[in-house]
Amino acid sequence: MIPRRSLMRLTARFLPFADAASDGLPMGQLLRLSLFQVSVGMASVMLLGTLNRVMIVELSVPAMIVAAMIALPVLSAPFRALLGHRSDNHRSALGWKRVPYLWFGTLWQMGGLAIMPASLLVLGGNPTYDVPFSGEVLAALAFLMTGIGMHMTQTAGLALASDRADDATRPRVVALLYVMFLIGMAISAIAIGTLLRDFDGIRLIQVVQGTAVMTVALNLVALWRQEKVRPMTRDERAAPMPRLRDAWADLARGGPAGRLVAVVFLGTMAFNMQDVLLEPYGGEVLGLPVAATTLLTAMWAAGALLAFGLAARWLAGGLDPYRMGARGLLVGLAAFPAVIFAAPLASAPLFFAGAAMIGFGGGLFAVATLTAAMTMPAEGLAGRGLALGAWGAAQATAVGLATLIGGTLRDVINHAAAAGHLGPAMEAPAIGYSFVYHLETGLVFATLVALAPLVRHRPPVPSAARTETAGIGLADFPT
Repeated sequence: MIPRRSLMRLTARFLPFADAASDGLPMGQLLRLSLFQVSVGMASVMLLGTLNRVMIVELSVPAMIVAAMIALPVLSAPFRALLGHRSDNHRSALGWKRVPYLWFGTLWQMGGLAIMPASLLVLGGNPTYDVPFSGEVLAALAFLMTGIGMHMTQTAGLALASDRADDATRPRVVALLYVMFLIGMAISAIAIGTLLRDFDGIRLIQVVQGTAVMTVALNLVALWRQEKVRPMTRDERAAPMPRLRDAWADLARGGPAGRLVAVVFLGTMAFNMQDVLLEPYGGEVLGLPVAATTLLTAMWAAGALLAFGLAARWLAGGLDPYRMGARGLLVGLAAFPAVIFAAPLASAPLFFAGAAMIGFGGGLFAVATLTAAMTMPAEGLAGRGLALGAWGAAQATAVGLATLIGGTLRDVINHAAAAGHLGPAMEAPAIGYSFVYHLETGLVFATLVALAPLVRHRPPVPSAARTETAGIGLADFPT
């Protein structure tokens, strides 16, 4: 019979993220808590993928209106810093801080999804309703409510995970939460796509409102008994709440918070400006079929998952998160030129390798900056909720702006090239794409410049799960 201690060591070595648990956050509770990321991933697929296509193709909504609707959740992203600050200082008789924001974020997210299908049907020109702009107003309200709920849920959930994890396990907790977000997106994309294969209005209502019900169910399981009850006295509840401006000043004095926000914004812009361009680039410039370009998402996801596993390993070994973020940026410096040179070389393998490297570099950068935000000092007026809210606000805002700017620049440059304004040598269809990829390379350099003052040596972080061997086990590669 295998001794119990040897079996525990074997389990921690070979099961993915088995060593992310700690005394303050056991594995069962950690996996339950991570379900909030699944619900956010599910809503992200719904907003950015499924409903995007449904509005344009099935409902014939103008692309300009669709873009405006998708941009609304991004407009609420800057409020994540305020939401994080409020959760740091929430007054409750039970002493809860994060759970109320998780719950109300769930309600906002559910409410937006619940009214969304009927709103889209009105927006698509349902003749039953003849109120001017009713479809636009209702759809805008649905997208805004869902976006607010996603931001509130994710900010409070990340702050709660950071509160409960210890210094040794926090890097793996960060990586696990990112993996659960990707898992939520992957499963939801397959399930929703299958359910909407035979599209009609009733099926749309069933699927989207079913997603709303699943959101409540997942988040209820996630938040159940996750935060310890610490009763507050009446005087504590009546005490004035610190102002956001004072809390931010306190956070900035205790660490490089402002520079970290700038780094997150620039780096996220650099890695996400090509999000809407990779597949069209492969089809229009390299002549790849739809089946081949669809694999780009798989290549990107594979690179990101590998990055998450290695990030957990390196951070647990004591690597400075800022140095790890620099590694991700250096990978980006190789990734974007690979995509650029794939066109003149007519090399599909080089193109796919570039896509995988973009996922890998972006994954390293995201985990590194999130870890830096989660490990910022939670003292004085500033708490981790504020730091994580600022990180989320910078990251989400940059994603929205990068997507808009990337698509716009591609269209403008290609139009100018086709009209002959850039000269005969620039009339190729790859020019607009290449301009965006060159701009992203420049943004990577700018991010490295902004990151340089943050890179410093740190002593190794102790890890309860570290073993005597230095190799990488299966636990470091998420499945």
